[in-house]
Amino acid sequence: MIEEALLNATLHKVDSQIQKVLGFEHEFQKMKSELEFLQAYLRDVDRHKEKFKTLEAPSTKLRELIYRIDDLVSDCQNRVEYENMKSRSLSAISLRGKNFRNQVGKKLAEINRDIKSMRETLNYIPSMISLCKTEEAGSSGRGRVRWTLDIIDESKTIGLAEDTKTLKRWILPCNGSLQLIAIVGMGGVGKTTLAQKIYNDREVCSRFHVRIWVCKSTFGELEIMKGILEQLKMDDHRSSDKNVLLKRIHEALSNKKYLIVMDDVWSIDDGWWKQILDGLPKTEKQSSCIIVTSRNEDVVKRMGVKEEQIHRPKLLSEKEGWLLFCKVAFASSRGKCKDIELEHVGHDILKKCCGLPIAIKTIGGLLLSKGQLYSVWKEVCEDLPHILANESKSHDSLMATLQLSYDELPLQQKQCILCFAIYPEDYEIEVDQLANWWIGEGFIHKKGTKTTRKMALECLSELINRCLVEPVSKRNYDGRVYSCKMHDMIREMIIRVARKESFCSFLDENNTNIATIHSRRLGVTNETLLQPLDGNAKLRALLLTKANDIGFTKQTALAQVKSLRVLDLSHLKFKENSQFREADIWRWITSLKRLTYLSFRDVENLTKLPRSIKKLWGLQILVLGECINLKQLPRSITLLPKLVVLDVGNCTSLSYLPRGLSKLVHLQELYGFKIPNARVSNACHLRDLKDLRDLRVLELDVMEGSMIEEDELTVLAQFQYLRMLIVNAGDRDDDIFLERLEKLSPPKTLEELYLRQFCGHTTPAWIAPKLLDRLQYLCIEDSCVLQRLSDHFRGIEGYKWKIEEICLKYLPDLEETWEEIKSAMPGLKYVEVSHCNSLKSFSCAVKNIGFWREPEEEDDEMN
Repeated sequence: MIEEALLNATLHKVDSQIQKVLGFEHEFQKMKSELEFLQAYLRDVDRHKEKFKTLEAPSTKLRELIYRIDDLVSDCQNRVEYENMKSRSLSAISLRGKNFRNQVGKKLAEINRDIKSMRETLNYIPSMISLCKTEEAGSSGRGRVRWTLDIIDESKTIGLAEDTKTLKRWILPCNGSLQLIAIVGMGGVGKTTLAQKIYNDREVCSRFHVRIWVCKSTFGELEIMKGILEQLKMDDHRSSDKNVLLKRIHEALSNKKYLIVMDDVWSIDDGWWKQILDGLPKTEKQSSCIIVTSRNEDVVKRMGVKEEQIHRPKLLSEKEGWLLFCKVAFASSRGKCKDIELEHVGHDILKKCCGLPIAIKTIGGLLLSKGQLYSVWKEVCEDLPHILANESKSHDSLMATLQLSYDELPLQQKQCILCFAIYPEDYEIEVDQLANWWIGEGFIHKKGTKTTRKMALECLSELINRCLVEPVSKRNYDGRVYSCKMHDMIREMIIRVARKESFCSFLDENNTNIATIHSRRLGVTNETLLQPLDGNAKLRALLLTKANDIGFTKQTALAQVKSLRVLDLSHLKFKENSQFREADIWRWITSLKRLTYLSFRDVENLTKLPRSIKKLWGLQILVLGECINLKQLPRSITLLPKLVVLDVGNCTSLSYLPRGLSKLVHLQELYGFKIPNARVSNACHLRDLKDLRDLRVLELDVMEGSMIEEDELTVLAQFQYLRMLIVNAGDRDDDIFLERLEKLSPPKTLEELYLRQFCGHTTPAWIAPKLLDRLQYLCIEDSCVLQRLSDHFRGIEGYKWKIEEICLKYLPDLEETWEEIKSAMPGLKYVEVSHCNSLKSFSCAVKNIGFWREPEEEDDEMN
């Protein structure tokens, strides 16, 4: 249940600072201790919610209570941050501050009364859960049970020829002692079917003396060992000593070529894998093999499977999908469709399956049972999401199979993946927007030295590894994903969960995210009606997905919504008319006291921000990138105490940022810092950034008239946590500026560097392996003047680049050879080149778009 995750985050925020500044220590401590009880209750309810439907009603009330608590704690936290910035306590401030404290006292007392009442309501729950635990103790003790066998139904398999050929090419050669192979993919893609096909293949059968099939999701460590011995016909039901069992397995498999399939592996956290792997014989030249199937790529890599030994089955093509569909849906006529109308509607149904074999089989089987009637098939096509939801009560149904992947997620990732429910079907989602949303709602927290941004990207990476999210665009060397999407069937499952958890609201007919008085999160398209938000006090996130207008006026229902934490109005079109005024929308936005993330990316008509932006005390992320008509920022922007990200990149009409940015001591990412003319007195200069010690990302924009002063040359070196530096040199070719740029001193901590529109003939001297010895990614682009990489770039004896990927774009005069590049960067793994016509002997195209990847080493053995 996502309430547990929200409760965890709320407990994290109730710190001593809030109690110290606001008072009410006893009331806060009382609330905190009661919340810890509720935390334990939620953990148990989540495990047993399928058995006790009666838990749903109190859980719904508890959900509302937890949201109220979170709102109160967030308000307190923002107020404390504001007062700390102003360096005064609430006891010495205005009447408004005292009124706030009085309101907190009343709300806190009311919440504690409601918690007490809720606890009394929940008193009967523990006995129910204890009963459930007793039942579990008599069974396997696992909530998730899925049986698989080694038998394959060849009549329902299509499109496995190439997959089989690939795996047999790895398995059949007799090299080494023991090799590990993995089949990884989303639920229902056909991993088990492919493993069954390999397991029963004639050549594979003759290659191994012994074959063993283990369904890992069903058993614990002891059961696996006994299962292996049973298949070896050596089972001793009396023994439960794992060491004895492992020794018997080792003896039985010694000097034999064995194949073991570990099907449906979810986790190795309890240590079962290491113990079993260590106990298996590894006889040289026998070349035994273990095939692992899993939905989680990270798990198989931790098991020791190398990247080049991971096979990822593809979704079926339209032709393959139709063949499988016909095999199932027209089984009574030997897989032949003889009705042209049924064929047309069948193809429409097939498109909604998106190539997922289990979806095709499930729906094909359903249609087979309903007979070959056009009207029935048409109805199934139009109502497919509801049909799949109704079928989900069966443990082997499509939705139940996909639900397993969601159930296995950690709490934090469950919250994050539900965000995908608001996006339209087949929508390509920008990762930066997702990450900002997760951070803004408090789904993600920093951990140790890792920032919230880093944690958000790791969360997305984990969802991708679990085959729940598909990357669309990503960087090569570190796999950083820029955009992603979700398979339609997984999206249906996520919407089903989001609806049940009241995460957001949907139209029953077609799972469209809609606005209602109870909506908590909303993705706005051109078809979205916002008037139903009238009276809504729950909305936490609103993002434009497929819309550039929200029809805002001060009379609309949206103008009365005050609960937002996340507001992304990217690509909004300001249309000044008799109904809409820009001042009205800003008056509404600055009234959103809990707002943590605000985006106006690519809002063409945005020219300025109001001074009242300072009212957003809790704002952490402010995105104004690509607002080409934005001319100035108010100085009050420096009074946002919690600001972590400020993005004014590609704001071409903005000539400087206001003085006082040094007050933003929590700032970690600053995009589009304009280096001003030295004569502009009210501008923030490079030297003024020196107090921003926590900066991780910095983008510098050189403008006409920009100048780096002598006392600013070493400022960058002071940013000890800086990981990414972007220098947009603005095509400045005057000697004084180029001389100053040459003398910059970036920190050694840099891992990524971008140099654009640089007008020197050779790269700056500071781009050298001795000075930037941690650099892993380098991008140089958009220079018609650059001819050579400097001698400093090539390094000296003992200093070579650790760069793994280099990107060279639109550098028509750059004269370098492939040999020179490889010599300077011996660890290079990826190269991207575009419109660099003067490059010589490169291993990829240079005139248009070319890519090079370091060939993978062949290594099939496990030592």
